[in-house]
Amino acid sequence: MWKVMLVEDETFVRESVKEIIQWEDMGFTLTGEASNGEEALEMIRNQPPDLVLCDIVMPKMDGLELLKETRRAGIASKFVMLTCMGDFESMRQAMEFGASNYILKLSMSVKDLRETLAKISAELSASKPAAMSAGGETAERITHPEVKKIIQYIDEHYDEEITLASLSRHVMMGENYVSALFKKKTGETLIHYLHRIRIEKAIALLLTTDLPVNQVGQNVGFMNDNYFIKIFKRITGTTPSQYRNAK
Repeated sequence: MWKVMLVEDETFVRESVKEIIQWEDMGFTLTGEASNGEEALEMIRNQPPDLVLCDIVMPKMDGLELLKETRRAGIASKFVMLTCMGDFESMRQAMEFGASNYILKLSMSVKDLRETLAKISAELSASKPAAMSAGGETAERITHPEVKKIIQYIDEHYDEEITLASLSRHVMMGENYVSALFKKKTGETLIHYLHRIRIEKAIALLLTTDLPVNQVGQNVGFMNDNYFIKIFKRITGTTPSQYRNAK
C-alpha cells in the first residue's frame, strides 16, 4: 500500500476526500492528516508519505511553501494539489516545483480522484523497480554532500541538457574527480545514473499518458529518438512501444 497524507484546512473538504473513495481498492492507505502546512511539514519530515494530497491556500504555511520545504529537505514524496478555479499562477508554480497533478476542489469527483491516484500509483511503481534494479548504494544512502548535490540536480533537471562539465561546475570540482567520486560512492557511473533516472521518468509517462514515444523521449531529456530507444532497451530489455503495449 502507498502511504497518503491529506493536508487541508477545511474540515468538511478533508472529511469528504477521505470518504468519497475506497482508498485501499486503489492501493493507497491514509496514514496522516494535517490542517496547515507547518503541521504537515513536521509529520512529513518524521515519516515521509508516498503521496501528499494538499490544499494550496492554507494558514501558517500554504501548500506551495510546504511543497518547496519538502523538496529542500530532500524528501521526494509525490504531491497532488487541491486548488480553486482560476488559480492558474499557483498551479503553474506547483507544477514547476514538482507537483504531479492538481484537482479543482469545487468540481472534484470520484472519477477525478481515481484517475489521479492511478497515475500516481503507476509513477510510484515505475520508481520502485528502477530503484530496485540500481547497482551500488541508492540515493537515500548517500551521505557525501557533493554527490548528494549531484543526485538532487539530476533528479530536478533530468529533462534538460546535462553534461559532466555542467555537473562539475555545479559542485565546483574537476571533471575527472567528480566522475571518479560519483562511481566510488554510488557504484554506478554518472551517465548510467542519468540514463536510469530518465528511463524511470519515461516509464511513468508511457504508463500514464498517450504521448507519442518520441515526445516521451524529449520530455525526459533525450533529443535523439533512436538514442532514447537504444538506452530504453538496454535498461528494460524492450523498446518503449513494446513496454507500453505489454503493460
